[in-house]
Amino acid sequence: MVKRRRSADTRDRKHTLPTFFKVLKQVHPETGVSRKAMSILNSFISDSFDKIATEGGRLCRYNNKMTLSSREIQSAVRLVLPGELAKHAVSEGAKAVTKYHSR
Repeated sequence: MVKRRRSADTRDRKHTLPTFFKVLKQVHPETGVSRKAMSILNSFISDSFDKIATEGGRLCRYNNKMTLSSREIQSAVRLVLPGELAKHAVSEGAKAVTKYHSR
């Protein structure tokens, strides 16, 4: 019998869903989430990540760069996400990068 490797979705679920659940419990401790809703949320997160990473890769190719940096990710987020959502995402991303560099 041949062993199958875990799919990328299975690996992603281990990181994104518990994080989402922890944040939900901090904001609304009394609120629960069904398995179906978690599945939909996981698909949304995976799809968003894929779109942003693809757009970032394109930006690297257009600019003849070999490295996907925070600058390309920020530009990709602005291109992929709509209006106010992009502004909040860029703000939170910049805050995370600053926190990472200050360690």
